[in-house]
Amino acid sequence: MTWSEMQPLLSQACSETFAMVLWSTLIAVAAGLPLGILLVLTDRGGLLQNVVANKVTGQIVNVGRSMPFIILMVALMSFTRWVTGTTIGTTAAIVPLAIGGIPFFARLVETAVREVDNGLVEAVQSMGGNTWTIVRKVLVPEALPSLIASTTTTIIALIGYSAMAGTVGGGGLGDLAVRYGYQRFETELMWITVAVLAVVISLIQFAGDFAARSLHRRGARSGPAPRLRLLKAGEPAAADVDKVA
Repeated sequence: MTWSEMQPLLSQACSETFAMVLWSTLIAVAAGLPLGILLVLTDRGGLLQNVVANKVTGQIVNVGRSMPFIILMVALMSFTRWVTGTTIGTTAAIVPLAIGGIPFFARLVETAVREVDNGLVEAVQSMGGNTWTIVRKVLVPEALPSLIASTTTTIIALIGYSAMAGTVGGGGLGDLAVRYGYQRFETELMWITVAVLAVVISLIQFAGDFAARSLHRRGARSGPAPRLRLLKAGEPAAADVDKVA
């Protein structure tokens, strides 16, 4: 197969992989972020301590993380057909990709949020800050570099999942590698596909690491006692709180 024949195949496969990973990442982050924060808040000693809710939620997340993606795709076929009207193609692959990414990202969020200095949370509480204020003004901003790194890890994992989705009709680079590289013995095209995946993952990792380091350095330059503005119920603005060093 010549390069002129490979190029349109690679372009289409890359666009399909990009669409799958983009939409599944957006859904995984939108659902996984609050889920991960909820796991922290409902844990023992948390702001919304509820051991039963925490155990149930944690178990659901564990089951979602432990299930191999190929099995998850098969198990979700009926749900995928109900949502998209089909079980094959790029659009259909987004459903299991997103559902598989949610518990993965939620656990990373939980780890990142637990690293936030509890002294700062207590300072905000002493000024009358409610749970929503603490989440919005303390937990998420302070954990942002780690959350960026977690998002990077999730994107890379979803790229791997999307390649597996291609083996069962999901489209993308995985489908291209299997159909041409394996079934038609187009070894050259298969290795080009592998190289494209390696380059894309390297670029994403570099961009994620750069963003996380930049946010971390910016936080360090702001000094050990940045000011936090609290919003109290019934008041347009509340007192500023010094961060505990």
